[in-house]
Order: sequence, then C-alpha cells, then structure tokens
Amino acid sequence: LKPFVAVNVSAIPQGLVESEMFGHEKGSFTGATYRRKGLLEAADGGTLFLDEIGEMETSMQVKLLRALQEKEFTPVGGNRLIKTDCRIITATNKNLKEEVKCGKFREDLYFRLLGLPIELPPLRERGKDVLILAKYFIEEFSVVNNLHPKEISANAKEKLLHYSFPGNIRELKSIIELALVMSGSEKIEPTDIIFDSENMLSDFIRTEMTLEEYNMQILKVFLNKYNQNIPKVAEKLDISVSTIYRMLKS
Repeated sequence: LKPFVAVNVSAIPQGLVESEMFGHEKGSFTGATYRRKGLLEAADGGTLFLDEIGEMETSMQVKLLRALQEKEFTPVGGNRLIKTDCRIITATNKNLKEEVKCGKFREDLYFRLLGLPIELPPLRERGKDVLILAKYFIEEFSVVNNLHPKEISANAKEKLLHYSFPGNIRELKSIIELALVMSGSEKIEPTDIIFDSENMLSDFIRTEMTLEEYNMQILKVFLNKYNQNIPKVAEKLDISVSTIYRMLKS
C-alpha cells in the first residue's frame, strides 16, 4: 500500500512546522538526537493531506511552494537534497481567494495547489445527511463504549433537522455523544439533545410557531444562558419578574 500521511497544520506549533514538514538532521537543534523524516519524505509515492492549509504562516508557504515545484527539499540542519513525489490534498474552512486578496495566503501557492476543488456545503445545507451522520456517530460511540445502539425518536430527528449546526460535523458528533449519555431510555428523545443556547435563537425561528410559542422559546434560551436566574433574565428581556413567572405557569 502506498502511504497516506495526514496532518492538521493548525495543530503544529509555528516553530516546528518546518521540521515537521521537511524533517531534521541529528544535532540540527537542541533535542534533535536523531534524524527524523518529514511529512513530505514519509508521503513519497503516496498522498500528503494538509488539513487547515489556510493557517500556514507565509514564510512556510514559500518553502512549501518551492518543495512542490522542484519535488525536492532540504531537511532542517541538513545540506543534502531529498527527492519527493507525492499527491497533495489540502482542506480549509477559509476562502483562500479572499485570503490571497488580503495578503494572508500566497497567490502562487494558491494556484499551485488549485487542482480539482471540492466544496463541501455546511451541514445545515445538507438536509437529511444530518440523520445519516447521527446514526453513524451513534454506532461508532456504542461500539467504542460497549453500549447497545439507540434509535432517534421522530421528534428528536425533527429537532436535529431544524438546527443550523454552526460547528458543523464536529458539533453534531459532540451533541450525539452527549445525547447517548443523557438518554435514559431505548430512544434518544428531544430533551436528550442539547444545543448551544447562544445559537438556538437563529434555529427555532425556522419553525412555524405562534407568537406565544416564540416568546416561550426566547424565554427558555435566556433562562438556559443565565443559569435560570429569573431576575437577570427579566433585566435582559426588559420585562418584569412576574411576567416570567406567569409565562412559565402558562
């Protein structure tokens, strides 16, 4: 099998990016007690996946561009050229065209990497993909934790479908894992699904409700945000405490 090497660029400390990418020779810096292969060398003949490429600092972009063009590089602390030939796949959550215009990403590297662009729409635009992914995360979590897989109730599915998922798939995974822990029955119910309260206002507005129901949703969001502190919520919503009690009673 040909190698597949994946790395999250944003997770590498800036001072170590060059060493990670090109490797280093023994004694090239303090702590370099052995020769270490870089990512480009490790991926030779295979594929190198650079996630969050938009986070790479400009000085490193120049070095990466040269390595890709010449198909060779010099390890940190070395004086010999190492040949490499690998497929490059990159991913980013940024608009690289805009980053180029702002001077945050090199135009020459942008065009060097521009091959077959694949744009993944955000989760909120992918319809029932949310439910397919949710089922996958349930099965994955259940296997890892030796649990019996649970189903998602119809009402819980509706709740998932009406949420915008600003954190995309990572947020969905966290929500599903928490729902599995919170659920006390064979099915995941709406009460088991907990969203970020700060994002809920933009989500329930998508659902048709009466004005009274909207007001109750707003009240619930603020109560969750301020830890059920009714006087604080009354101050933020500019209503009386008695009004809140009346709404809750109704």
